[in-house]
Amino acid sequence: MITPGDRIGLVGRNGAGKSTIFKIITGKIAPEKGTVNIQKSARIGYLSQDIELVDDSTLLEEVRKAFAEKNQIDKRVQDIIVELEERTDYESDAYTDLITEMTELQDKLNMLEMDFNEGAIENVLLGLGFKRSEFDKLTSQFSGGWRMRIELAKLLLAGNDILLLDEPTNHLDIPSIIWMEEFLKTYSGAVVVIAHDRMLLDRLSNKTFEVVNGKLYDYKAPYSKFLEMRRERVEKQIREKANQEQYIKDTEKLIEKFRAKASKAAFAQTLIRKLDKLDEIEIDDQDLSSIRFNFPLAEHSGKVVLEIEGLTKSYDEHVVLRNIDLMVNRGDKILLLGANGQGKSTFLKAVMNEIDYEGKIEEGYRVIRSYYAQEQTEAMNKSDVVLDIIEREAPDELRPRARTILGSFLFKGDDVYKTVGVLSGGERARLALCRMFLHPSNFLVLDEPTNHLDIDSKEVLKRAIEDYSGTVLVVSHDRSFLQGLGNRLLEVKDGKVNELLMDAQTYFTRLAESDKKLLSKPDSDPQEVRSEPEEKDYEKRKQIRNLENALNKLETEIENKENEIAKVDPADYELITEKGEELNKLNAKYEKVFSELESISSDLD
Repeated sequence: MITPGDRIGLVGRNGAGKSTIFKIITGKIAPEKGTVNIQKSARIGYLSQDIELVDDSTLLEEVRKAFAEKNQIDKRVQDIIVELEERTDYESDAYTDLITEMTELQDKLNMLEMDFNEGAIENVLLGLGFKRSEFDKLTSQFSGGWRMRIELAKLLLAGNDILLLDEPTNHLDIPSIIWMEEFLKTYSGAVVVIAHDRMLLDRLSNKTFEVVNGKLYDYKAPYSKFLEMRRERVEKQIREKANQEQYIKDTEKLIEKFRAKASKAAFAQTLIRKLDKLDEIEIDDQDLSSIRFNFPLAEHSGKVVLEIEGLTKSYDEHVVLRNIDLMVNRGDKILLLGANGQGKSTFLKAVMNEIDYEGKIEEGYRVIRSYYAQEQTEAMNKSDVVLDIIEREAPDELRPRARTILGSFLFKGDDVYKTVGVLSGGERARLALCRMFLHPSNFLVLDEPTNHLDIDSKEVLKRAIEDYSGTVLVVSHDRSFLQGLGNRLLEVKDGKVNELLMDAQTYFTRLAESDKKLLSKPDSDPQEVRSEPEEKDYEKRKQIRNLENALNKLETEIENKENEIAKVDPADYELITEKGEELNKLNAKYEKVFSELESISSDLD
């Protein structure tokens, strides 16, 4: 059951059926059995992993579509107000119907929660990493990841009663994830999230739904507490299963003993019927498999692994990296952080000599690199067979162990004969890691290796990196994965790579505690950051818009109340007095809001 205010983490292994549950709730597919009961007026917003955008508008125009229903209701309310002013048949059914319709529409508007205003749109777009300079950019000019953010922005603004978010962090950077996390904490409706981001689940959820072996379990606890409760549940099932098996064994012995005796035959039949009616206890967490591997280490490199001087990279007029100087030493485990679009992947590609650049990058003595590229899972030949890929790339001594190696990455049985085209995102990520396992190295360069991996697989990968005695340079937006992993933090921002003298957790905490307005635009250019006076003006304009909306609502309420009073029998003194007091309160509230509006407008002028 989903109730208002719920923050639910929907978890389970890849393929368990989490996305299927979302599709059933939204009516995209029908259940084979059972029913889904949804409140008639409930509005459901759904972010799927596969979106279809119609590219016929700018970013701002597209996001404004989130308010299409509210705009339609607003227009109908205004039309009714005009009609009521022109009519004089106050006692007619038609007049009463119009009043009823307007009241219902006003209630629906109140349920939509968030008022339409440019400030709300701006706040969400900046929070999700867009720049003001991109507001008039056509949606067709954004990449797939940014188009996913556009859909997410529309959902966050639409004021739905239930938000169903399927892997919303897949295309977000850390600042945007933190911003979204804070936004969802105060969201007025219910939120259900499918995510492989453990920290998001821990900080956001107050319930956890687990899908396992075709069943759904409801835990009234956030993710980490759920893990403890699940372990206790499974341990209890294991004990009960053992007791049941012993009971069955003992009962079968009695049946065998008494079956042949005429005097005990009826008793034996009773025992047989008891066993037939017995519900077999199932252990829900039977699939405990996870990937198992360590990165093979080549001979040690020299002390200096990488020396970078004056690294500069531009695309046309846009300078991505500017005069970067950096020394990487043997054994360093470097976390490369920064908002999307700042140049992290560009930096890694320059290190791997995959792009042209200015400056100097010198590799140290006996450095052997291994590279996990963010886009390599999509670049694989879709017709290639999994087993053929590993046998083709493996050195001679590992080729006979190809199936065993694939088994360590959860490719079991006939899975090894799958083609790349039918693999899920998680399977492709595991295949890419498996390919890295084939070649010893002493310098790992990893660009978003956690994408599409489930939480357990991320933990295995993290332990493999921790155990690796070579040098590591890694980019990831998974905070749990990064916690405690590196000994050096580098932040890519405004064309520079700066070393941060703190650990990852401190970095995340400072982001979360920083001013929310600055947090909403972490990817801004310097000119994007408002000065203090501009910030105050923005807040005042926002207040003015909110007050104007409040006045419009009060005007409608006052008019409704006046119409109610006009219909009351003049002889009903008590009811007229009661309605009159309510009207006075509304008028007083209107005057107070109007006075506040005048004051703020005067300050702004």
